Amino acid sequence: MMTTESPVSPVTNGDAARTPPPAEAMAPPREPRPALVRVQRTQSARRNLRGIRIVLNIFLTLALLYTVTLTKDLLIPLVLASFIGLALNPIVARCANLGVPRWLGASVLMIGLITALGAGIGMLTQPALGWFHEAPTAIRSFVPKLRSVIQPLEAANRATQSLTGPVHAQQATPPSLSITAWDVVSTTPKVLAGVLTVVLLVFFFLVYGDLMLRRLVQASPGFGYKRHAVSIVRGIQYEVSRYILTATLINLGLGAVTAGMLWLYHIPDPVLWGTVAMLANFIPYVGAISTTAVLAVVGLLNFNDAGSALLPALTFAGITAFEGNVVTPLIQGRRMRLSPIAILLWLLIWGWLWGIPGALLAVPMLTSAKLVAERVRGWSWFAKMVQR
Repeated sequence: MMTTESPVSPVTNGDAARTPPPAEAMAPPREPRPALVRVQRTQSARRNLRGIRIVLNIFLTLALLYTVTLTKDLLIPLVLASFIGLALNPIVARCANLGVPRWLGASVLMIGLITALGAGIGMLTQPALGWFHEAPTAIRSFVPKLRSVIQPLEAANRATQSLTGPVHAQQATPPSLSITAWDVVSTTPKVLAGVLTVVLLVFFFLVYGDLMLRRLVQASPGFGYKRHAVSIVRGIQYEVSRYILTATLINLGLGAVTAGMLWLYHIPDPVLWGTVAMLANFIPYVGAISTTAVLAVVGLLNFNDAGSALLPALTFAGITAFEGNVVTPLIQGRRMRLSPIAILLWLLIWGWLWGIPGALLAVPMLTSAKLVAERVRGWSWFAKMVQR
């Protein structure tokens, strides 16, 4: 008996090629996983928040600059009184350690300081007014001495006018400088109010400054925070007061040396110009350059010989160079040295905001900010940026 077998067709290569692909290959691309989507959304939100934070910081900085400019009549006496109080606080604290009450030590110190400043102002007022009133006459006598410098410029001006055509211009007469009685009467109350504000603020800072700091520390949440706050406050107070007092003594010595040098050169009113040099030295670079230029003009007004006239200015330039590169780094130390770029930028900002008082207070404020940033967590980058 024969069985019939079903025919089996052989599988050829063409048939294999026509075999449909598996289901995985025909499936559409999968959607991103939910975890990956959440990560991408989180990164995008962080970028958006970073951009919003930068914009808000810019607006906050602009608002602070506007507020500082708007309230400068209030802030300048407050900042000045704070620095004076920090400079004088070690003296009052030493008297308190010896058993003298703080109010008594602060009163005696303030009376002595006011007496010394009043005597100095009274001594310098008359020479300053004399120079101010004689300025037009001095300028007229000063111009012929610069004839050798002006002649090439006049020749170039005449050559330019001959090329462009004749120009008929009327010679303008310079306005006369004078101070009227009304100017003095209208300015005196404002000056007296500012001086009285600074004196009262300094007195109360000396008497109640430590009490305010203790109460501020007591507001800290825990004992560890209180101890850390005490160390930070005491360190900042000591270092800032040391810097301000040391800088004041260095500038006072510079003024005394300048006055002695000018006295040896027979320059009139050497104490006045020594005081100008002392005050201007609180403005680094700009103060020394300005004082050198002023002494050059004063020398040209008092001497006919150009070499003798420029000798006081050149000597002062050498004195300030020695003070800035040897004396101050030796006394203040490397830690107190600031970057010249940071100083110039700080002078530009605060001089633009507050004028001359801002330029005088700019470097003490920058140094104080650097000392504070070194001890506050998260602000060490600022101290590294402004340090030389």
